[in-house]
Amino acid sequence: MKLFITRIVLALRNFQQWLVAQLMFGFMNFLKLFPADGAIRFADRMMRRLGRLTSRHRLMLTNLRNAFPEKSEAEIEEIALASWGNMGRLAAEYVFLDQLFDYDPEKSELGRVEVSGVPIFLDLRDNPRPFIVFTGHTANFELLPVAGAAFGLNVTVLFRPPNNPYVAKKVFDFRSARMGKLVPSHAGSSFALARQLEAGQGVGVLVDQKFRKGLKGTFFGRDVKTNPLLPKLVRQFDCEVYPARCIRLPGNRYRLEIEPRLEMPRDAKGNLDLPAAAQLLNDKVESWVREYPEQWLWYHDRWQIKQTLAP
Repeated sequence: MKLFITRIVLALRNFQQWLVAQLMFGFMNFLKLFPADGAIRFADRMMRRLGRLTSRHRLMLTNLRNAFPEKSEAEIEEIALASWGNMGRLAAEYVFLDQLFDYDPEKSELGRVEVSGVPIFLDLRDNPRPFIVFTGHTANFELLPVAGAAFGLNVTVLFRPPNNPYVAKKVFDFRSARMGKLVPSHAGSSFALARQLEAGQGVGVLVDQKFRKGLKGTFFGRDVKTNPLLPKLVRQFDCEVYPARCIRLPGNRYRLEIEPRLEMPRDAKGNLDLPAAAQLLNDKVESWVREYPEQWLWYHDRWQIKQTLAP
């Protein structure tokens, strides 16, 4: 009897995940009926209205108040709604990614996408060596690996697949066709990235995600734990590290930036200082978020405070 009930529960859960996936795919197919600009603006407006009705909106407001105690409630609410709009745009941009990414390294005229740091891209391509490019959940961060592929860079991207298996497969198929080699985040992903660096190639990682057993540090002056993967890979392979980000511009345009190589902190013996390296990553992402706070995904529980927001 117990086994029968377990099977029923699993079947119901599987059906729920399938239904959610079909609703999501249906919404994306609906967006395809419209021009890209109109669909992106529609998704922005819709998420601004729906996002504020969710429990995550409370978490978002709390995160913003903690990060910007000097801002008024009106300013906090404005940033929160714009952040929901950013998330809506991100979803719609998935549908039109092939149209949106129009950057051609061989052409001088600007399109929707402009790139800053082209000489760095070209140097990494023309002088192969192990390197790591890191970014955060700012603007449309998915455009960065697309840009890498456009420059002919052989970069293996670490990504966290959605919990829904139907959505995860769709996302993986979509990304792998446009972003090069992908490594889903799981117990063995560090070994896959290590093999790439050992072969003298590059990897790309997000560094602003919650990590329960990470290195201790601060983000916006509050305690966080940061994934030690990037610092450990640098310690093992002594590879170069480059910050990169996406910035939303007016008119549904984007600027992709890769910054000069970061000098990673070392201790008195010359060994990589892991906690200091993790803090350096946090500080870099924080500087980006402070510049464009509405373009970061504030609904993430980066500070692990969700449990304190009892209804």
